Amino acid sequence: MRKKLITALALLLCSLLPTTAADYAGNRVRFRTLIIWDPNAESAHVEFDKQAMQFFHKLSYGRGFVYDTRTDCPTSVDTLKLYDVVVMLNTLPHNAQARDAFRQYMEQGGGWLGFHATAYNDANTHWPWLNEILGCGAFLCNNWPPQPALVDVKKNHPVTRSLPQQFVVPASEFYQFAPSPRKNKNVEVLVSISPKNYPFGIKDIVTDGDFPIVWTNKKYRMVYLNMGHGDEEFIDATQNLLFVNAFRWVALGKQK
Repeated sequence: MRKKLITALALLLCSLLPTTAADYAGNRVRFRTLIIWDPNAESAHVEFDKQAMQFFHKLSYGRGFVYDTRTDCPTSVDTLKLYDVVVMLNTLPHNAQARDAFRQYMEQGGGWLGFHATAYNDANTHWPWLNEILGCGAFLCNNWPPQPALVDVKKNHPVTRSLPQQFVVPASEFYQFAPSPRKNKNVEVLVSISPKNYPFGIKDIVTDGDFPIVWTNKKYRMVYLNMGHGDEEFIDATQNLLFVNAFRWVALGKQK
């Protein structure tokens, strides 16, 4: 009896000790992720998607998180609610049922990390709520061909505070939207194409205008990143750090 009492007291004391880094070792899963991609998208998007899945796979080493991949968007909000964060790689829900499930998931506190074509919302999209979650207007224009760009960073945010004030991102096709997300009071723009790039492009040229490429809509648990075109998106350590920071911030509930 005395031995059992000593054991119980020891367990109680251990439970009162502060958590240390060692407590996170082993197979403690911190969150669940769903990664969605479209193998039938344009080839440059598929190239990015495949590299992105390998990138996130490496981040999962040690089972800090577990993930599933699929090539279609779930049509049930109950399926989406199994995950702490949904990562969409150049694809969106295309039918009414999947769109409604995703809307419910986000409005109930779900987490979303969207890349590149997830924000392509022109007249053919027919999904007004996409503008609501993104906090911007429709697609306006883009540079072409893909090229590197000098970007300006807003540093007083957990996603960007470890980044330099300016850096050069790898070559990509970047979308400009009108109205700009910066005009939305609920949006916090984190990274923008520097005006020093103008005129930006060779075939399709962006000559001026506000050009955010990474932002969060504070009404939702989300970050949108305009990168995602081609096979050069993971060659830069600074941009990779941006991706990791955004993923962690969304997945862990906007932890500071």
